Amino acid sequence: MSHPVDIHVGKRVKQIRTLRRMSQTDVAKRLSLSFQQIQKYEIGSNRIAASRLFELSRILDVPTSYFFE
Repeated sequence: MSHPVDIHVGKRVKQIRTLRRMSQTDVAKRLSLSFQQIQKYEIGSNRIAASRLFELSRILDVPTSYFFE
């Protein structure tokens, strides 16, 4: 069962990714992951490690706090 915070963070990742007009594949390549892993992050089924969240904030050009607003 996914934790509500993981679901919220995933939704915020998807929101800013689409606003930046980036595909899941674009983000995945920058993180050396599969697009399926990005999908799992976005739906909240996989928890995002703090270090990976930091990397995402840099790729998507937002502060890490953005994901928790």
